[in-house]
Amino acid sequence: MLSKFCRVLVLILIFAPLAFSAPPAGPAVELQTLIQDVRAEMLPEQAMEYMRNIYSTDRWFNFSKFQQTADYLKLQMQNIALQQVEIGTPPADGVTQFGFWTMPLAWDVKEAKLEIVEPQVPADLRVLCDYRKVPTSLGEWSGPTPPGGITAEVVEVKDWPAEKIAQMDLRGKLALTDENPAGIKWALVKAHALGAINTGTENPSLRDGRQWVNAWGDNGWAFIKGSTPLISFSITPREADLLRGLLARNGKVRVRAVVDSRYYNGVYPYTTGVIPGTGPEEVLALGHTAEQGAEDNATGVAALMEAMATLNRLIASGKLPRPRRTIRILAMPEMYGSMPYIANHRDRIKRTIAAWCLDTPAGVYDMQGTEYTFYMNPEVASSYTDAFILKVAEEYFSSIHRPWHEHPFMTGTDSYLGDPTIGVPTVWAYSGSGVETHHNSEDTPDRVDSRSLRDISGVSAAYLYYLANAGTPQAVWLAGVSQTRGYRQILDSVSPFLDQIADAGSQEELGSLFQQAFDEIDYSVGRQTQAVGSVVRLVPPSEQQALQASLAPMSKELIEFGNRQAERVRIAVAERARLVGIRGPVQAIAASEPEAAVASRIVVKRKSFGTIPLDQIPPDQREGYPSGAWAGIPISALYWCDGQRNLEQVIHLTKMEMGPTRFDFVGYFRFLRDHGFVEFVKGK
Repeated sequence: MLSKFCRVLVLILIFAPLAFSAPPAGPAVELQTLIQDVRAEMLPEQAMEYMRNIYSTDRWFNFSKFQQTADYLKLQMQNIALQQVEIGTPPADGVTQFGFWTMPLAWDVKEAKLEIVEPQVPADLRVLCDYRKVPTSLGEWSGPTPPGGITAEVVEVKDWPAEKIAQMDLRGKLALTDENPAGIKWALVKAHALGAINTGTENPSLRDGRQWVNAWGDNGWAFIKGSTPLISFSITPREADLLRGLLARNGKVRVRAVVDSRYYNGVYPYTTGVIPGTGPEEVLALGHTAEQGAEDNATGVAALMEAMATLNRLIASGKLPRPRRTIRILAMPEMYGSMPYIANHRDRIKRTIAAWCLDTPAGVYDMQGTEYTFYMNPEVASSYTDAFILKVAEEYFSSIHRPWHEHPFMTGTDSYLGDPTIGVPTVWAYSGSGVETHHNSEDTPDRVDSRSLRDISGVSAAYLYYLANAGTPQAVWLAGVSQTRGYRQILDSVSPFLDQIADAGSQEELGSLFQQAFDEIDYSVGRQTQAVGSVVRLVPPSEQQALQASLAPMSKELIEFGNRQAERVRIAVAERARLVGIRGPVQAIAASEPEAAVASRIVVKRKSFGTIPLDQIPPDQREGYPSGAWAGIPISALYWCDGQRNLEQVIHLTKMEMGPTRFDFVGYFRFLRDHGFVEFVKGK
């Protein structure tokens, strides 16, 4: 008789051909041919030229230069025959909100310099910062000095908690800090500091590189009305050693700071243009302007520009038909461009079936760490686009033998459009730069590799065009691609538990693993069946019911596959129990949830789209809760809140997505409710 292990293995082998059968050939060949055509038509040097020109203005990171970048992109979009080219003008007034994000005040700077006046140092060491020579010498949104500048003592602020810094007396002084001063600005304000000199860097080996301080709000990212106009400089690791040496030897260092900057009501421009489709729907490509680096992020917009130019050339030559859907490029400031765009074009967003976020370097081709990684949708928005971008990457990179990676959803960029209140599935590409120059003055055009830029332009073009032209045959194929990935995801969800079960030593441990594995399988099956079903968005409403019916067997197969994995778990638990001498059947044991009783009576309803950065609430008044702009757990929980699920269900789903956590969900959502960000439709 076959052992239990062998019976499980036979079941897997029997169902493996069904699980991993190849998708229909037609649409797959279409993708391969599209990639070949795009690669042959791509002009990498043109993409490099876009990158250099964007960098030449954005490197100054002030709002008059941002306008010059927008003007340049408008002209270039017209030159590559995009249609409906326009510059959007969201207000930069420090007051207007889109979602719960407050737009920054516009800011310009003419000159900024920081130099040592006491003690005496050699002339070539005296000037620490000069904006005209190295723009990142000055932090974005730095406040001005009086005409002629100020002289101030430098005081080193150690790696102390912000609360301790807030209690210091820094009146008339500049704080020297290893930590990015944006994170402790509220404390510097309370300490009455004149400002900060940043010495922190993500790569200390860049001895002459300066970290870009790109946030200067008192309570969050952007400088808004009511923020305090402290001075902000950034010096190199070499200069930091000099200053600390002077402090150690002399006890006191004085510097002269001159900053000629101003805040004003202006605009935070974005530029958009389209390749028109034959129907009303759109596919959206997002890239970032208004950043100081060539890698991060002039390459993103440059890659999208060349992707659009390549597609337009292929369409004009007749090699590609005009797509069913319009393809739109949106070159905008990160978050502060997409938020007003979404708010001001709700009807267009409803007609946008998918998006692509390109927030990435294009690093040295053969250097480890420069491979592209593709980030998925938030799991509440599991979509066929997850499997599809991996298919595009596989087809593109396998032919040139370059590695690539996938990664679950991560916050921190404009991939948030999958948020159910927006409803546009969005995947994101990112790579390392090899030598870490993120937000550093060393992020210059000479570090960009045209081959990396070519590759991400090609992947962008293939992803955008294929979805723009997808109809029913492509939708069915994409469902199959999603189903194939779904099998793998379900297998991956159960495998760690089978390993842990094999090592378990007690009935309680086995019971706990039993329940965890069942929960994981159930969750994964739900996510993968959702991804398969999401392709119905690619067909007209009149055809969606028929397509859903044709997809039902795929979802059923995933459910059955999940059931088979659950049976594997049952067998493994029973076998382990026998081996360790446990008598009787092992029952699944659910973990106790202290918040469950209260959370089950609360239903949270969101009031607006997007995340909740809390930039109007000082950090020391947030009751210990993190900003909802970047923290993964509160963002995931917010996305799961649909006004129907109770908070106990939201907590469970968040933990399934993000892993175990002791986060105070009930307290956090009560805090949001009390400050007007959400409402409770049930409970209190």
